[in-house]
Amino acid sequence: MPAPITEEQTRSDREALLDAAEGLFYGRGIQAVGMDDVRRASGLPLKRIYRIFAAKEDLVVAMLRRRDERWRNSLTVHVERVPDPRDRVLAVFDWLAEWFAEPGFRGCAWVNAHGELGPSSPAVLAEVRAHKRAFHAQIAAWVRDAGSSAAEAVFLLAEGAIVTAGITGDPVPARHARAAAATLLDTNAPSSAS
Repeated sequence: MPAPITEEQTRSDREALLDAAEGLFYGRGIQAVGMDDVRRASGLPLKRIYRIFAAKEDLVVAMLRRRDERWRNSLTVHVERVPDPRDRVLAVFDWLAEWFAEPGFRGCAWVNAHGELGPSSPAVLAEVRAHKRAFHAQIAAWVRDAGSSAAEAVFLLAEGAIVTAGITGDPVPARHARAAAATLLDTNAPSSAS
């Protein structure tokens, strides 16, 4: 009789499974990847995979949730290192440019997931919307701290840069969006005469 699986082993297997799924889903697309591909990449038997995640949709949602935490944390660490509030907002675009230049960059994982599954999967759609709301809230807080009322426009510039870079494979949209954001921050800043 095999030894019972410990909580530590389950956590380890879950992380290995999420690592494999994220690499495959982001690199090739969710619908192009079967669970046998995930099995091969993770080294876990299908029976074990389905004990951890009852359905592929559950695995996709968990992968997006974990990616969101890491993605937004990395962005926050980068931005919060910058002392000046206005420059913090612009640092968002510097971080995006670095991300766009990474090997294997395929655009926004959440936009990609929405394009593939959003209309047919309420769970995936909810996760995509949660990520976009959280990203919007981050940007809005930094823009507010900079004394500007341009949060919505800055958010749309960031989103537009992400989608454009994903399509073109070029990090330049981050630079253009940064320049536009700088203009918006200067235009929407409180006047020094007040």
